[in-house]
Amino acid sequence: MADQEQVNNPLHGKTLEFILKQLVWHYGWEEMGKYVKIACFLNNPSLKSSLTFLRKTDWARKKVEKLYLNTFH
Repeated sequence: MADQEQVNNPLHGKTLEFILKQLVWHYGWEEMGKYVKIACFLNNPSLKSSLTFLRKTDWARKKVEKLYLNTFH
């Protein structure tokens, strides 16, 4: 049953790093900072610092995942 739920999950198989790289490629850091207002996108952004923050901060990760879904699905 859990496998069936994953089939319907558009984020299944996509890592947070993949999602973040796609968004940075599409929008750039500055534009992403307008959509998801978090310091790691606005102040000296880097993939490493953003991934560290997003892995620890559930609400921010959910916003990034929602932006990804709204952009690419």
